[in-house]
Amino acid sequence: MVKHSRLPKLSSGACEKEFASLLELSARLGCDPMLVQANNGNTSIKLDGILWIKASGKCLLNAKREQTFVPVDLAAIKESLRNNMEIARTNIPECQLQPSIETAMHAVLPHHVVVHVHSVNTIAWAIREDGPRQLNERLAGLYWQWVPYVPSGIPLARQIEKILRDAPETNIFVLGNHGLVVCGRDCECADALLRDVERRLAIVPRPSPEPVAGLFAVMSRSSQWRFPDLQALHALGTDAISRMILRKGVLYPCQLIFLGPKLTILPCSVPLSRLADYFTGRAEAQSYAIVEGGGVIVNEKINRAEYETLIALMQVVQRVETSAPLRYLTETEISSVLADGTHRYRESVMAGYPPGADSTLSAPGSGAGSTLSPPGSGAGSTLSPPD
Repeated sequence: MVKHSRLPKLSSGACEKEFASLLELSARLGCDPMLVQANNGNTSIKLDGILWIKASGKCLLNAKREQTFVPVDLAAIKESLRNNMEIARTNIPECQLQPSIETAMHAVLPHHVVVHVHSVNTIAWAIREDGPRQLNERLAGLYWQWVPYVPSGIPLARQIEKILRDAPETNIFVLGNHGLVVCGRDCECADALLRDVERRLAIVPRPSPEPVAGLFAVMSRSSQWRFPDLQALHALGTDAISRMILRKGVLYPCQLIFLGPKLTILPCSVPLSRLADYFTGRAEAQSYAIVEGGGVIVNEKINRAEYETLIALMQVVQRVETSAPLRYLTETEISSVLADGTHRYRESVMAGYPPGADSTLSAPGSGAGSTLSPPGSGAGSTLSPPD
């Protein structure tokens, strides 16, 4: 297990054991892409008046391999919140790591252990306008509350505080357009509660048509663009319901931060002969493209954070039914996310994931057909969608 050098010593063997349990739980959650993608999600534990919380930009899956958590004085955080002051960043002047943006939320929760994840199943409910009503039956018997979307950081912490004043027994928070928070008296209890919620909120994804075979041949002509290794990702292009959902706006902040305010969806009217020209001069700025009716293509320089966010987005929209009333982020909310240090945050995350480091991206196949027509159809000259 990694040694957290320069950090305060835990006061007892019992505290050391609890901290080790947090590292174990965090690493396990970080390995589950249905709960955590790239560096999102955060966990914490309160020991001896210190809030140990995941550092900003760090990945939960590395919790046992590298220094991932930082200590923050719990009383100082609460005092800062009471006085509407900026939260002190860390107790360790020489420590380069900084606490998660969600530190205030973890601090106001009275529970010993707090787990915040970007659960795919939860987000599929959290983006629905009728989410609270839909979850009433599914989470019946649990102490849960719906938190309408508010920005991360102090605004979210304030909203959690308000809920706790009226319902102090709450240990599950479904964050609108965001994710899930579960709390427990120890890591084992928090983990068990998380698994129970996941089981109750699980949604079977919608099946989608196969990608257009001719895309392989077209991509083989480019040294920069290729098919992703994950076959299911093509649903973003081949599934008409998913495309309809995505064209209407941004569903949650991570989508905005890592994939941009508007997804790149190539219309089926783009001629096959001009596909290469379409990307001329765009390779540096564009890391992926959704081909309408065809599938998904990715640039060889795509960053793993972008790639995992793209996969999670596919998993979310494939779990949303056609008739579901969805709530998208408003223009004001989008502007707030983009203005609230997002670019610095994104840059810090990207620094930990070098471009092209994603080994799961496969080269395009060379045996596919020469058109972008659906498999089994006649050769076509455009990106024709499957029947």
